[in-house]
Amino acid sequence: MTALDDAAADGAEPAADATRRPRDFVQSVERALSIIRAFGPRTPAMTVSEIAAATDLTRAAARRFLLTLEELGYVRSDGRNFSLTPRVLELGYAFLSSLSLPEVAQPHLEQLVAESQESSEGAILDGDQIVYVMRVSGPAIMNATVAVGSRMPAAATALGRALLAGLPDAELDAFLATVELRAFLPNTIVDHALLRDELMRVRAQGYALVDQELEEGLLALAVPVRDRRGVTVAAINLSTHVARRTPAEARELLLPPLLRAAASIEAGLAR
Repeated sequence: MTALDDAAADGAEPAADATRRPRDFVQSVERALSIIRAFGPRTPAMTVSEIAAATDLTRAAARRFLLTLEELGYVRSDGRNFSLTPRVLELGYAFLSSLSLPEVAQPHLEQLVAESQESSEGAILDGDQIVYVMRVSGPAIMNATVAVGSRMPAAATALGRALLAGLPDAELDAFLATVELRAFLPNTIVDHALLRDELMRVRAQGYALVDQELEEGLLALAVPVRDRRGVTVAAINLSTHVARRTPAEARELLLPPLLRAAASIEAGLAR
């Protein structure tokens, strides 16, 4: 059965690019995952019709997928609305538990936060987004709240720029050729040429600093974490508020402990 056959069996319209997908592509899996991804902070519970609209499925197909996911324990229903169950966390945990990075990095981030009195996160790159895989909260109250598994645009974050700067030139060129740059705040870089210049600066100096480009008042420093081959596999940061630190103060006071933490994590990964 091909991807086109799967789409017909699911009651969904074949995707426009289905004929360009691999022969063994199973579109029903894609559809089921699209339903899980449709839920979020603004849509914690939805009707069958709302889910069908969000995923471009027919109502009948959406209902069949939801009933299957309910039987498997990934969604629940109150008779009208469907919502995710905690079992979906198993999907993310399977990935995180396969990484040695969080286990190695966690004590170093905790020490970093204790020393700096600021919050710290760790992230990996996934397409044009970063995915948070670690977080240690600092004592300061910040507006920015992220959880492990959260995603943010790589181009507008310090973590993302530290990761992007570590890409091989060909991969970076491909990213810049396709990424859509959004103006979150007046400071956000939305010009592709300027973003390239900034990433080259990050690559040369070894750290990224983002001053109120994603969230008002948020100042963040990030540095790459490399494996034993020198490949950037993650990035860690320290985030603060502009009322607490100026960019110059962040470089002077936060960058040295951040670099030490990254070096310690790299040493742990190399064992």
